[in-house]
Amino acid sequence: MVKARLSEPSLAPHGEAARSTRLHAVSPEELARILAAHRLYIETSRERGTRANLSAADLAGRDLSGRLLRRIKLDHALLRNANLADADLQQANLIGADLRGARLAGADLGGARISGANLEAADIEAAILVGADLEFAVLAKAVLRRARLRGADMSGVNLDGADLREADLREANLRGASLRQARLDHADLRAARLGGAFLNGASLRAADLRGAYLRVARLDGADLSAADLRNAEGLVNAQLGPVLCLTDARLPAKLSAKE
Repeated sequence: MVKARLSEPSLAPHGEAARSTRLHAVSPEELARILAAHRLYIETSRERGTRANLSAADLAGRDLSGRLLRRIKLDHALLRNANLADADLQQANLIGADLRGARLAGADLGGARISGANLEAADIEAAILVGADLEFAVLAKAVLRRARLRGADMSGVNLDGADLREADLREANLRGASLRQARLDHADLRAARLGGAFLNGASLRAADLRGAYLRVARLDGADLSAADLRNAEGLVNAQLGPVLCLTDARLPAKLSAKE
């Protein structure tokens, strides 16, 4: 199975898969025609125009900000440093795409398929990713401050060093995710699934973790100051021992008393 292979540590640089795909160049004129036909396709409910297929296209550095790109095919495309700010990318196919350093601030990626994509150091501030599939994506050092990720599948994702302050991660699937040194201050993680997640050195100050599932999650060196962990499931005292700070944290009733 593909998912089993992707979960192996030896396959960490998922962008390699995208780069191994043969890319094809797209001229500015051709791109304009494709996007015009796609806009017509969306605005006429698929009765006219043509759905854009830019799979494995070389679009590095292109300015696609504010564009209507809903349901577009961009799987395995090279979008490094591209500007997609405020674009409508709902239900877009971005599987395996290279989006390193791309700008996606304010973009709507609700329901998009982004599994295996590389978004290292991308600007995704205040973007909408509700229900998106980000399984095994690389988001190390990405800026996701105030991003809306409710119900997103982020299992196995790499968020090391990412900025997720004030992000909405309610009911998100973060099983086995790597969040080492990530910043999650004031993040909403209610009912999030964090089983087996790596939160080593992460900052979770004033984060809302009520009802979150934390079985075997690693919290070594994490800052849980003023975090709300009431009703958290699977959390045991052994996990709290290596925590950096628990000042003013609210713990599940069974862990509230020191052992």
